[in-house]
Amino acid sequence: MAARKTDFVTEPGKPTVVMTRVFDAPRRLVFEALTKAEHVQRWYGPHGYDVVSCEFDARPGGTYRIVNRAPDGSEFGFRGVYREVAPPSRLVYTWVFELMPDHGAVVTTVLEERQGKTTLTSTTVFQSVADRDGYLATGANKGATESMDRLEEVLESIS
Repeated sequence: MAARKTDFVTEPGKPTVVMTRVFDAPRRLVFEALTKAEHVQRWYGPHGYDVVSCEFDARPGGTYRIVNRAPDGSEFGFRGVYREVAPPSRLVYTWVFELMPDHGAVVTTVLEERQGKTTLTSTTVFQSVADRDGYLATGANKGATESMDRLEEVLESIS
């Protein structure tokens, strides 16, 4: 399988990161893979990381929590609250990296389907440009790209 491209856009002075990826799958499957623990635990995190805990309640006001384990054994938790869940086209939720709980963000994910392919556009709005830049400095785009690669593999297995 040829690698697919994950695009990232940041604008000077704006606390946002926009990630776009096209999947060769219908959006109902992409939505399911984004909101069901049994799928998320297979793709969330960079290559070599495992999901050791994955809890999802994908409804407005519902929460989620994911814990990744790195190859060195260290663990990293992520959590948030769903603000909007509109199957199969839109999710809005908070996102908190538990090692930096005061620097959360709001993520809006929109899924658009054309000719059996789904474009995922995820806009993450940080509390400040400094928070956005700190996130990017961690290499998060590389980790997000690898997560999207893993999501592609999951979609192939559930389609």
